[in-house]
Amino acid sequence: MASSNPAFNRSPAFSSNRDVAAKLQAGATSSVSTEGMTAAQLTDLYSVPSATPSDTDRMTYEDTMVKIVTSFVILLVGAAVGWFFPVLALPAALVGFVLALVNIFKKKPSPALVLSYAAVEGIFVGGITVFLESRFPGIAVQAVLGTLVVVGVTLALFASGKIRASKKATKVFLIAMIGYGVFSLINFIGVATGMNSDPYGMSGSVKIAGIPLGVLLGVLVIIMAAYSLVLDFDSIQTGVKRGAPRIYGWTAAFGIMVTVVWLYLEILRLLALLRR
Repeated sequence: MASSNPAFNRSPAFSSNRDVAAKLQAGATSSVSTEGMTAAQLTDLYSVPSATPSDTDRMTYEDTMVKIVTSFVILLVGAAVGWFFPVLALPAALVGFVLALVNIFKKKPSPALVLSYAAVEGIFVGGITVFLESRFPGIAVQAVLGTLVVVGVTLALFASGKIRASKKATKVFLIAMIGYGVFSLINFIGVATGMNSDPYGMSGSVKIAGIPLGVLLGVLVIIMAAYSLVLDFDSIQTGVKRGAPRIYGWTAAFGIMVTVVWLYLEILRLLALLRR
């Protein structure tokens, strides 16, 4: 199942196509010629334990998890910097956008670039969070807890096999993503040009049955982000099963980080709309 996350989509390591996976593995395994070996040598050869994924430099869940945790530790350190120096949020957002594009289009993942993105994105998230915290005390803790709950529940459901990505659901998800992207662009233009005086644009000014449009959209987008996590988990599972090179664990870390940051910001925005 293809992921909606560009970090995974552009990497052949997470492709479910067996031919692509076979090409990735080409060269990683070498045949050992048994010609001319004695019986004792053959016995020694075939008694050697099978190589593990770590021995063959393949992706494993454990190694990928270490990379994901490392990335989030760096992101949290960056968030602390952004919390105390919120003025850095805007330049961090611009640098983070550039680094995101570089990581997405780079053919081979770079640990340094992934961790650099984590640090810069953390500064941006920390700056945005402290700004909203000053207006709505306690919103930061609520957003963090909300994000942990959504990620934890989604991971538990995926691990138990109770939720899986499907082609039909993914098509609906992609259509919804495009629609939300168009709405966000129009809404941003409306606020930036002064056509809508509400700081949240149509999200705050338009109401349906007395409920701000942004609240309804916020719930929908959080569900979309949760499904995006399912697609990300599915991509990682595919990479491990296909024996993707170990270095692609950094691609997995980057992809998960992008989705979780998106989820956190959407929860933060929803809480701000509810509390204002």
